[in-house]
Amino acid sequence: MSSNRQRENDPIAPYRRRLLGLAYRMLGSRSDAEDVVQDAYLRFIGTENVRNPEAFLVTVVTRLCLDRLKSARAQREIYVGPWLPEPVFDTDGLSTEVATELADDLSFALLLALDRLSPQERAAFLLHDVFDISFSEIAAMIGRSEPACRQLAARARRAVRDERPPPAAADSHAHLLQAFLVAVTSGDLSRLTGLLRDDAVAVTDGGGRKTAALNPIYGADKIARFFISVAGKAAGRDIRIEAAVINGSAGALLYMDGELDHSLSISIDGERIAAIYLVRNPDKLRHAPGQPRS
Repeated sequence: MSSNRQRENDPIAPYRRRLLGLAYRMLGSRSDAEDVVQDAYLRFIGTENVRNPEAFLVTVVTRLCLDRLKSARAQREIYVGPWLPEPVFDTDGLSTEVATELADDLSFALLLALDRLSPQERAAFLLHDVFDISFSEIAAMIGRSEPACRQLAARARRAVRDERPPPAAADSHAHLLQAFLVAVTSGDLSRLTGLLRDDAVAVTDGGGRKTAALNPIYGADKIARFFISVAGKAAGRDIRIEAAVINGSAGALLYMDGELDHSLSISIDGERIAAIYLVRNPDKLRHAPGQPRS
């Protein structure tokens, strides 16, 4: 069946990208976002006389995400090591389709800031500040009063501003990432340390499926020594590094002996790296370019 025919037979096609974008930002998982949108689709086709399909679908997706976040908190307690969002490589498929300040931001820094909010705060903030939905509509969606939704969004906004670094120029981001990779592969400890903020953090997510640091690594010196050590242990292996756009910014995919080993993303502040995000959990790399789909 052609893609055009599939779109014609998909009654939620006009809203699918927006719904996926909302669900991914709420959950930090592309796979879970797709499941939520599929559940919303089934509810939509099972409901008669929907007057406003988009409002109906956004409401259903929001509520399904809130339900999932309740169980996600329990799952995080048994998750092995730090949790990172699932990297995405096709940000066009997660478009908000509005022109808000944060509409194009899918960075790990933002997603981790959102993850520290309560589910209700996250929903109110995303729906209003990212998806440009009115507080009166949000109140109906999440079952809170309009003033309460305003307070939820305001608390979330302050927290996000405190934790999210200023937006960086794409050229600076790509330059620092390349310099980081060169320093690691060449074993240049001094150069690598100089690329990092003194208070930088490195987070590695293996999810218990692959070896990774069980706690975030803080400080330029410790981070530099960690990556130099990891590179040294991989000496003699067939290593290939490919550039990739990860969550809308320059990133890299590292292949070891022909198999995808991890994705690498950074967050920068000024002219230095503020955070490094390394995802090894294979469950979170299924959407990487070239990976077989289960």
